[in-house]
Amino acid sequence: MDSVLIVSNTNTTLEIISDMLNSQTFSRIVTTQNGAEARRDLIDSDFDLIIIDSPLPDEFGDDLALHASESSTAGIILIVKAEMLTDIDAVVEDAGVFVLPKPVSPDFFYQAVKLLSASRKRVLSLESENQKLQKKISEIRLVDRAKCILIQYLNMTEPQAHRYIEKQAMDLRQSRTVTAENILKTYER
Repeated sequence: MDSVLIVSNTNTTLEIISDMLNSQTFSRIVTTQNGAEARRDLIDSDFDLIIIDSPLPDEFGDDLALHASESSTAGIILIVKAEMLTDIDAVVEDAGVFVLPKPVSPDFFYQAVKLLSASRKRVLSLESENQKLQKKISEIRLVDRAKCILIQYLNMTEPQAHRYIEKQAMDLRQSRTVTAENILKTYER
């Protein structure tokens, strides 16, 4: 993890959390004291970890946590009073927000940060794999459209159209996608 956003209405808490995080490998720690500033920071920058110490002066903090979970891939920790833990957890749990009770012990805090770091890496890995699969599906659809065009306009069979696209791509030293795009440009107007 590289960057952290800490949101708390007290300078003391900001310093304590910053000190706990300084022992870890964070290159950038941004601090803010209210929800509105935090939302602006979320628009301007990407963060790996967001820590919200509730309540904030302009809101409680659960709405900010939900907003952050929808608008970023950051791991999110919401710190609340112990007696509110169950109620707040029920509100933000489905959004993937990790709720910690006040006061937070340093060991428990470190474990929460490590857990969020590991789960965030896993999610980013799955997103990357998903993007690769989506790209592959798009390529297959494009090639299939080109095959249909060859079948329609040149009366080829499906195996012939497939072989034609493969051979063109190999002969011209280009991808099947580029070959399919060229076929579609030629016949679709």
